[in-house]
Amino acid sequence: MAKWTAFPHPGDYAFDATSLKKSWARLHQGDCEPLPKEAAVLQAWVLFHNGEFQKAAEAGLKAGGAGITVANKATSIYANYLETKEKAKLDLFLEVAGRAEAQQAAEPKNANAWYWQAYALGRYGQGISVAKALAQGLGSKVKNALEQAIKLSPKHADAHIALAAFHAEVIDKVGSLIGGMTYGAKKDQGLALFKEALKLNPTSAIAMIEYANGMVMLEGDKKMKEATKLYEHAAASQPLDAMERLDVEMAKAELED
Repeated sequence: MAKWTAFPHPGDYAFDATSLKKSWARLHQGDCEPLPKEAAVLQAWVLFHNGEFQKAAEAGLKAGGAGITVANKATSIYANYLETKEKAKLDLFLEVAGRAEAQQAAEPKNANAWYWQAYALGRYGQGISVAKALAQGLGSKVKNALEQAIKLSPKHADAHIALAAFHAEVIDKVGSLIGGMTYGAKKDQGLALFKEALKLNPTSAIAMIEYANGMVMLEGDKKMKEATKLYEHAAASQPLDAMERLDVEMAKAELED
């Protein structure tokens, strides 16, 4: 494994197994991941929440089982926010998608096996261009995996966000007629999913950011003021761990542009 770019704020988050257990419910409100029973898996999550993404991925893979989910989340978040080389980023997303698909075969009822496959393929699709991704048939794969994640875990806020973003991006790229007929993308469904995600995880900066982006894609510039407000809320939120810090900083950077 090549050396990953370090989290830019080392030492700002210092969870250990005990403090992580106390904050688990709040930190995992978005992905509904159950508190791990194995000490090695919990330790991999400690590394993740402290921003040690590469170590978290390696520890998760070594632990196996539920550790695969930590590895997939750590790799996805790292690739999305910190990997600067486009090819390396896309390769990491494909790696996660492959691992998550194998995890689905082993544990078909594991909602996050479906979610991380969809997340990774969705980000990969954005990287190669949504039009190309749709032409390659990735759209239906992403949609089906997210619908499966929500079916298995109805309170999975992150899966709601990702599915909402799918509806928004497809309509934005191919229009509502083709989007609806060919890919099952619907504006009302997208907006309803965004609202539901924020209801399930009201303090989530990433939910606010994605909702803001999706709202403008689906409803146009008339929603710019509302979208900016959501970005301001996201930028003002208090991050509890390294991942949330990256979300909040992204919101701040967007507002400065």
